[in-house]
Amino acid sequence: MLKSHPLVKTLLGLKGNSRACVWTEPLFGIPQQLYLPYASLYMVALGITEGQIGLIASISMLLQVFSALLSGAITDKLGRRLTTLVGDLISWSIPCLIWAFSRNFTHFLVAAIINSLWRIAGNAWNCLLVEDSESAQLVDIFSWIYIAGLLSAFVAPAAGVFIARYGFIPTVRGLYLFSFVMMTIKAIILYALATETRQGEIRKRETASLGIMVLVGQYGDVFRQILRTPQTLIALGIRVAMNICFMINTNFWAILVTGRLQIPEQYIAIFPFIKAIIMLLFYFLIMPRIAQANFKRPMLTGFLLAVLSQLILVFSPVLGYAFLVISIALEACSLALVRPFMDALVVISVDPEERARIVSILDVIMLSLTSPFGWLAGLAAEVDQRLPFLISIGLFLLGVVLVSLASSKEGKITAAA
Repeated sequence: MLKSHPLVKTLLGLKGNSRACVWTEPLFGIPQQLYLPYASLYMVALGITEGQIGLIASISMLLQVFSALLSGAITDKLGRRLTTLVGDLISWSIPCLIWAFSRNFTHFLVAAIINSLWRIAGNAWNCLLVEDSESAQLVDIFSWIYIAGLLSAFVAPAAGVFIARYGFIPTVRGLYLFSFVMMTIKAIILYALATETRQGEIRKRETASLGIMVLVGQYGDVFRQILRTPQTLIALGIRVAMNICFMINTNFWAILVTGRLQIPEQYIAIFPFIKAIIMLLFYFLIMPRIAQANFKRPMLTGFLLAVLSQLILVFSPVLGYAFLVISIALEACSLALVRPFMDALVVISVDPEERARIVSILDVIMLSLTSPFGWLAGLAAEVDQRLPFLISIGLFLLGVVLVSLASSKEGKITAAA
């Protein structure tokens, strides 16, 4: 019975690099989702102000612009497989180790600077994942990537138990150390299982005699190609809106919940657990019914659910556990609807022969537009902890407009990958 489920059939039927990427993703997704709910609270507990948290987020975003700019050239030059290995070890393993022992603003800033290089690894990994994959499987593949992180739901409540027993800061330090070990193992195993993609081999040969900066200098033609592709521009706008909202949620949700709503820190893990369970159920029960649907209706519904979720969060009363649960449930359904379709839309809207450089430029534009919002949201949070989430509401409404403008003729995620 289980093997006949569409998502399970896709998982068991994956081959090559898509299989290697999807099957190793829990080694990355689980530890990351374990520490993310506590990241901002951890900084506050160590004396970092909300304004400094926003500043770190903006600096990280700004530096990600430069790593994104180089990512396409480096990915083409070194190959998808090697770039993913080196990039993961530098941009994830090392920062997790620094975060585990951080004690002041400087430590967090240094970790954020190194972590900003993840855009290079991310571009290479994305190419490794999709370039040799079947287009009809894209939504299912991205669903499994998100499911990999959601598996942390089954161990997340343990973090609350450890916080109650050993204290908040020691527990979070332990989560970062755990992440360092798991992410390092994941990078090595993926490198062993993966092979260079067909397009990766072509680009390595074509760029063998060219330097990185020469390749970056050739971005002009690729940029003009993006400007001539409306569907790519719409996908970019959606990514910008989602990226800003994700940054706001990551950095300020726990602060709002424990500050204005006065929810104890040891209960924070309950809410990501609820969200993860709902998303898992959504992926297995609802997503198979809509995976090949026109992307417009799922994404419009997702953005509208996100708006409702943020409104409930903003107007939740002190100790309003029921309000928070409803907000989390709506957010879970929203993310499950929007993210896989958004990722698949980006994949099918770019020229596969120039995927690495196009994604690189898209990331540069996205991050340039996103980077000021960490600082602005931090300043807003110092005035009123609800204000960053009002910004999110506006951006989700922008997402509704952008999806409405997308071409219905290209609505199904079935183009060649």
